[in-house]
Amino acid sequence: MFRMKRILTVFLVLLLAFSLVACSNSSNSSKENAKPSTKVDENGEIDTSEFVTITMMTLGDKPTNGQLEKVMEQVNAKLKEKVNAHLEIKWIEWADYMTKYNLTLASGEPVDLIITATDWLDAWGNAQKGAFKDITELLPTYAPNTWKEVSDENWEQVKYEDKIVMIPEDAFTQWVNHGFFYRTDWAKEFGITEPIKDFETLGEYFQGIVDNKPGIIPWDTPGTNVTTAWGYTTSYSDAIELPITTGVFPIYWAESYEEPYTVMSPVFEDLFVDYAKMMKDWADKGYWRADVLNYKGDTRALFQAGKTGADQHHTETFSGLRPQMDIKQPGSEIDMFAWSDTRDNLISMSITHGATAVGAHSKNPERALMVYDLLRNDEEIYQLFNFGIEGVQYELEDGKRVRPEGYDETKHSYASNFWGGRVDKFEIPSADKWEGMSEIYAQYDEIKKPYPYGRFVFNSTPVEAELAALSQVTAQMIPAIAFGKAGDPEKAVEDLRKRLEAAGYEKVLNEIQKQMDDYKKLVEGS
Repeated sequence: MFRMKRILTVFLVLLLAFSLVACSNSSNSSKENAKPSTKVDENGEIDTSEFVTITMMTLGDKPTNGQLEKVMEQVNAKLKEKVNAHLEIKWIEWADYMTKYNLTLASGEPVDLIITATDWLDAWGNAQKGAFKDITELLPTYAPNTWKEVSDENWEQVKYEDKIVMIPEDAFTQWVNHGFFYRTDWAKEFGITEPIKDFETLGEYFQGIVDNKPGIIPWDTPGTNVTTAWGYTTSYSDAIELPITTGVFPIYWAESYEEPYTVMSPVFEDLFVDYAKMMKDWADKGYWRADVLNYKGDTRALFQAGKTGADQHHTETFSGLRPQMDIKQPGSEIDMFAWSDTRDNLISMSITHGATAVGAHSKNPERALMVYDLLRNDEEIYQLFNFGIEGVQYELEDGKRVRPEGYDETKHSYASNFWGGRVDKFEIPSADKWEGMSEIYAQYDEIKKPYPYGRFVFNSTPVEAELAALSQVTAQMIPAIAFGKAGDPEKAVEDLRKRLEAAGYEKVLNEIQKQMDDYKKLVEGS
């Protein structure tokens, strides 16, 4: 009797387990076979009768003054009217943004549109991990205007394994080459009458502040800003950066534009020792605060308040900062020392410095593309989404955006951070942008070299562990070297090299070189 009960119990347990599996499979099957919310009917018309919410993941700290909600209310009214959809922005905050960004994509969260980039957001790495949907067949139907506007050549640059996995921001003019912003009115006081074009003269300017501006720190920056490391590399060598992420500093570069497929690292050159020595000298002279590695201040706000002598960022930032300084520091003059100024080492912007992908787990990829097509190609929606509400965020004066009377930056500022589909044709010039930028762009156009890695997709799978280890080493050691806080410069660089070698530097170098050799054959054979 006991045995019969036991057999019956086992049978019931197995039956229950089988039923649960069957239900689960049925549920999964029903999800996989669920009808899409957007489809084409027998007449070739797109059916958008089902209302959907589309999420867009972007980088930045979410605005908190209520203006985003007011603008999006108007944007969404137009999206509902045109494609029966509602758009929500999912913000990835700047603090530790790369980790948060990659973790969100790896989580399988059903994000619809994803702002991405191949040079600063590891788009190819995420494509390899299956984070982005193949949109090759969807584009002509659901984003027809974008499909026609982007050239065949540019579509080739956003393919992974011969499938289109993102849309390039290829119709927008911008330069984001980095450098230092500095006070030319102060420089003249110190006897520096020509524009600064190298680190040595920049050091003279910093020394002038130490000697003549008591209480002002020449460059009052957080210790996380280590861009001087690649700025120095660009300024004093012909090396060009490769689109491979290795943490806070790009370890792997190409020899030069003339040798774009020969992989090297500036860290293992005398150049990097020279850099470390200069940064140690600058630290000893007080060009930044002693506790720089723990400092979290806002350099730009200090620069605008006249409390520091330099700020570091790129050309687009400078274009807006210069007229702001005329207001916040009347009589001041500022200029920009771009890394490329020293030896004309300037590579054109990649068309995937900004791009938009569709999430692999998107529940509404078709409608997501329809929304994107409107954001990029509908002038009214484009200008509302990018610039805000006319009369609140801006007014038009002689064809330019100006601030309305009573505008308060704290109360009225607005941003959507749509860096994946801007187009020149719908841009409204801002009166806040310095008009002289056209001359700087013309100078860049004279010296720029075409971006050589548009179709290069680095497969990181064979060296995934090593890349993670290398990134950890750069995060731990580069900031101290960049701010002269690592002790003896030669020993600090030697220690860095040893740590990188132990983390797999050679293995990664060989893998990159192998794939670069294959890419060279592809380019030369096409």
